[in-house]
Amino acid sequence: MRTTFKRVATIGAAALLGAAVIAPTAQAADGDTSLASVLKVGQSKFDKDFTDFDILTRAAETVLAAKPDSNVKLLADGSVALTVFAPTDQAFINLASTLTGKKIKTEAAAFKAVAGLGVDTVEQVLLYHVVPGGPILSGDALKANGAKLKSADMNKTIKVKVTKKPNIILIDKAKKIANPRVNLDQVDINKGNKQVAHGINGVLLPFAP
Repeated sequence: MRTTFKRVATIGAAALLGAAVIAPTAQAADGDTSLASVLKVGQSKFDKDFTDFDILTRAAETVLAAKPDSNVKLLADGSVALTVFAPTDQAFINLASTLTGKKIKTEAAAFKAVAGLGVDTVEQVLLYHVVPGGPILSGDALKANGAKLKSADMNKTIKVKVTKKPNIILIDKAKKIANPRVNLDQVDINKGNKQVAHGINGVLLPFAP
């Protein structure tokens, strides 16, 4: 699957790109290492470490298996500048528990519940976590209280709220579910490249569940 993920990345990225409200870091990001390779898309295995991104990468694999031309493929093209807010496995477990009304205890069960939403919905949720035109490093985000970021589908926004602790909170469209927070020990993943990621403790939703 990893080979397929790289193969389907194509030059048609211009249609996806848009300027983020947060200005990118002044330091040049010249590297072309893709987030797909860093997050090990195509190598994900469900385990008991809920702090990494197995469910996220499995979701990306599932979307691309069904829809090879999905813009999710751009995560494998390191020449395309973007920022991903990446939900941890625990974030997906929490969402699955909310969706099912049952306490989900494993990554496999959480993925099954999320996948049950359908490929199109999973694709929409994944793209909501992608902000084109970055990279936005954690230092930028800490200065961006009140900023609004355009997500990859260009019709949805994510609002940034910074508190004094500091905490970086991302406000989505699901008002009845707690807003995700950036995990400050998981920021600037793949720094120095055009694609960066920040781990978050919840799943951003572009709609009310």
